[in-house]
Amino acid sequence: MTQLAQKIQNLFLLLIFLAVSYSHEAIAQIPRQYLDISVSPDKPDWKYKVGEKVEFIVSVTQSGRPVAVENVRFVVKEEKMEPIKEGPLQLSEGKATVPSFTMKNPGFLRCEVFATIDGKEYRGLGTAAFEPENIKPTVKMPTDFEAFWTAGKSELAKIPMDPKMIHMAEKSTELVDVYHVNFQNIKNSRVYGVLTVPKGAGKFPAILLVPGAGIRPYSGDIGKAARGAITLQIGIHGIPIDMPLDVYNNLSAGALSGYPTFNISDKDLYYYKRVYLGCVRAVDFLVSLPQYDGENLGIQGGSQGGALSITTAALDSRIKYLAAFYPALSDMTGYLNGRAGGWPHIFAGNNLTYYNNPKAIETLGYYDVVNFARILKTPGFYSWGFNDDTCPPTSFYSAYNEVKAPKEVFVVPETGHWTYPEQGKKADDWLFGKLKK
Repeated sequence: MTQLAQKIQNLFLLLIFLAVSYSHEAIAQIPRQYLDISVSPDKPDWKYKVGEKVEFIVSVTQSGRPVAVENVRFVVKEEKMEPIKEGPLQLSEGKATVPSFTMKNPGFLRCEVFATIDGKEYRGLGTAAFEPENIKPTVKMPTDFEAFWTAGKSELAKIPMDPKMIHMAEKSTELVDVYHVNFQNIKNSRVYGVLTVPKGAGKFPAILLVPGAGIRPYSGDIGKAARGAITLQIGIHGIPIDMPLDVYNNLSAGALSGYPTFNISDKDLYYYKRVYLGCVRAVDFLVSLPQYDGENLGIQGGSQGGALSITTAALDSRIKYLAAFYPALSDMTGYLNGRAGGWPHIFAGNNLTYYNNPKAIETLGYYDVVNFARILKTPGFYSWGFNDDTCPPTSFYSAYNEVKAPKEVFVVPETGHWTYPEQGKKADDWLFGKLKK
C-alpha cells in the first residue's frame, strides 16, 4: 500500500469511528419505548410563577397514533416526594388533561402517567418548573471548608506524580495519538485514564473529561482530539480502565457497590476525597505535557461528572472553563428539609435509617457541589432538563443559583437524565470557542 493510500485509509477509519461514536451516543442517550406517553405542562417553556396553575396535557400513542390501552392512571407530586393526588385517567382519542395544580414555593411539580398495553405498564412524565431561579440550597457551608481543601491540596502536592504513559499504536490514528496513562494520587492510589493528543507541530488546549457514576472501562475521546484539543478521560476508582468488562461488572456488584457512602462518617476518609483530589492531580498531569499550550484548560462531564467539573474548577484555578450536565452530589440534604436531594440520594428511603446522623451530615458539607458553587470563579456552560429522575432539578438548581461566576444554561425541558446530541454540540462548541480564542 502506498503512503497516500495508507493516509486515505486512516482518515476513512477515523471518520467511521467518529460516525459510529456519534450514532452510539445518540442511540444510548435518547430513551424510546414501544408505547409513547407524552406528558407536557401547558406553557411552552414549562415555567410558572409560584401560585400559578399548571395543567398537564397527556397523549398516549403507538407509532404516532392513538392505541387501545388499559389501566391509565396519573400521579402528581413534587419530585421524589409522596403523591399530592393520584387516580385513574380517561383518554379520548389518546388524549387527556390532568387538572390544575400549583406550588407555594419555588421547585418542580411532576406529573407521571402510567398505561398498560399487552400486559406491560409504561410510564411518561412531565415536570413544571416554579421559579427555579429562586430555589435556595439547604446544605450548610462548613466554616473551615476552604481550609479543609487547601490542606488536602497541600497533601497532594507532596506526593510525586510518577506518571506512566503507554502509547496505544493500534488505537491511534493519522490525526491523533492515544495513550493509556496513570499517575500517583493520595493514599498510595493511582489515577488511570486515556490521553488523546493531536498530532502535528504546535501547542494545544486541553480538556479534562470526568466520568459519570459507575464502574466501567474508558476509551478516550478521539473526536475532540481530532478537533484540536488534548483530552484526558479518567476513571475515579483507582483501577485500570482497560480491563475486561466482567471485571467492572463484578466490582460494581461487589467490592465497589455503594461506593458513594464509603466512610461517609469521616470527612478525611470519605470516598470522594481521593476522587476530588485525583481530579486535581489529573490537572497536574495535563499541564505537565509538552504539547499543552500552557493557558487554555477546560473540564467537562455529566451527572457525577457534572459534579466533578464544578468541584475541580472550584479547587483549581488552572481550569479556565467548565461544561457540566445535570450535576449530581448537589444539595444532598434536601431530603432532610422536605424536598428532593441530589444523587446519590443518601437521605432518601431506606438510606435515611443508616446515614441520618450528625457525622454523615457534617461530612457531606465538605463534598456537596453547592458549597463548591459558592466559591466557583470559573465561567461555565450548563445544560439539563426538568424530567430528570436521577439528579432532581431542584438539587442542581440549588447549586447553579449559587454560582456567581459567568454562566450560561441551555435548558431542554423534556430531557431527563440524558441529552440530545444538540446539547452536547452546544457544550462542545462553547468550550472550543473559549479554549481556542
